[in-house]
Amino acid sequence: MIRQLDVDGVPTLLAPTAGPMRAGLTFRVGTADETLPRRGITHLLEHLALAPLGLADYHYNGTTASTWTSFYMQGSEADIAGFLTAVCRTIHDLPMARLEVEKEILRTESSSRGKPAARDIPLWRYGARDHGMVSFAEFGLATLTEHDLRQWAARWFTRENAVLWIAGDRVPAGLRLALPAGVRQPVPAASSALPQTPAYFPNGSRAVVLDSVVRRRTAASVFGDVLEREMFRSLRQEDGLSYAITTAYEPRGDGYASLRALADALPEKQDAVLGGFIDVLAKLRVGRIEQADLDAALAQREDSLAGAEVDADRLPSCALNLLTGERNRTVDELRAELKAVTLADLHQVVQEVHSTALLMVPDGHTADWAGFTEAPTSSTHTVTGTSYKERVGDGELLVGVDGVSYVGPGGPNTVRYAECAAILAWPDGGRRLIGYDAISVHIEPTLFDLHPGAIHMIDQQVPADRRLPMPARPPEQIPQPYAAANRRQSAQPSAPVKRAWWEVPLMALSGLATLGLGGISLLLTLSMFIAGEADGDEGWLWGVIVVCWLLTVILALPIVLLRRRRR
Repeated sequence: MIRQLDVDGVPTLLAPTAGPMRAGLTFRVGTADETLPRRGITHLLEHLALAPLGLADYHYNGTTASTWTSFYMQGSEADIAGFLTAVCRTIHDLPMARLEVEKEILRTESSSRGKPAARDIPLWRYGARDHGMVSFAEFGLATLTEHDLRQWAARWFTRENAVLWIAGDRVPAGLRLALPAGVRQPVPAASSALPQTPAYFPNGSRAVVLDSVVRRRTAASVFGDVLEREMFRSLRQEDGLSYAITTAYEPRGDGYASLRALADALPEKQDAVLGGFIDVLAKLRVGRIEQADLDAALAQREDSLAGAEVDADRLPSCALNLLTGERNRTVDELRAELKAVTLADLHQVVQEVHSTALLMVPDGHTADWAGFTEAPTSSTHTVTGTSYKERVGDGELLVGVDGVSYVGPGGPNTVRYAECAAILAWPDGGRRLIGYDAISVHIEPTLFDLHPGAIHMIDQQVPADRRLPMPARPPEQIPQPYAAANRRQSAQPSAPVKRAWWEVPLMALSGLATLGLGGISLLLTLSMFIAGEADGDEGWLWGVIVVCWLLTVILALPIVLLRRRRR
């Protein structure tokens, strides 16, 4: 049974375990609380807090997620007490001498980490703020200062914004959580970058991924298991189309949860996997959910609740519930909720899944045929302002008092200053404005006939805390107009040459005539050489031979010209 107590003003959850003691200190702060110019500050602070511990004989780690940050440790009672005491002390006395070293470590970590298949989904659903931050690179690392980190620690890493959990029979002796006073921070409200759902977007990944937002409840988590069973049976066992098939149910902390499903595909099987994926969803939507799948999912959940370590294993999730204001249920309450789940409940969940669905499809594919709307890649409006033409191309940049727009072949891209998540600023004058909806406008003074004061005016209009200075670029990395035009032209597929009906017959006739006359010319030439020195009266034969060879070349010209045209 899980007990709740208090350690130095920090709410604490305690549950017995038969294994080694382990503990975690979790704070209600994560990437969703950051802004784009400060992206990475929580992760950097987590690394700095652990840096003084160095090498140790016990297992410890830190994790930064979307809405929480946790410090974890497994070992002896004395080790856990020393670890958590040191973390609380270091968080508010960070080893700033290691600031640049830890920044480099994070950059290396980011570059060496592979991109998950579903990495871009939060960006498409939420945009460039709150829960969408996890899709973006840690832009803020270059400019974060000691003052920024101290302010962040003072606001978020407080005893009122923390929960301690311990898998063990008691609180370790000597444990001190020396955290300052603060306030419990709510989970940020979820934004949306999707005008409507269900929606889809193409991605370079080989996987098909479905992301949805559902009410947090037991039936929704059980449906995730049922969906995985149905996809595994259909896409892997029966059709052999996919290997990796997974689903995930992740509470968001605001009464809702993300429910996600993934199926991988070989390039030549992407069409079939996408079609099979959508067929599975359609089958479940019309109520064709197998009772056997529900029974199997419920049995698996009930088995997990029957283990001796069930309460100890639930401690991390219970700590998050306490942080976000969600009610923690007992094991008996969870069993009762599982027994109450019916096929009708799952049918309600699949309707929620479909109504909020965001489908990631492989590049070159669509899902509009299945009732999904393409997620927007451009804006629906432009600003009113001064127009600046591209030096090469048909694009137009509009700079107004409330925002900027780029109008080009792909439609308008608009970022209003009040809705600008960040402006990336290069010393050479290059600017990239990223809107809350993740649509961006890139401005290069070398590519537009800009007024000298246009960039300055944009800088003045964007709020100062959204500015993100970028390092100087070498001259060869600064875009030039003709190089940019050549790249655009090479990226566009060339239009196919229209074939005339008479081309092939003409080439055939030309070939036959060339072979015939060429053969005659060759025989005449050989006969003249075999006959030996010609008399003066036979000189006219050489003239005939020369004319025949010239006619042979002329007859062959249509073949050469038409083949070149077709290539």
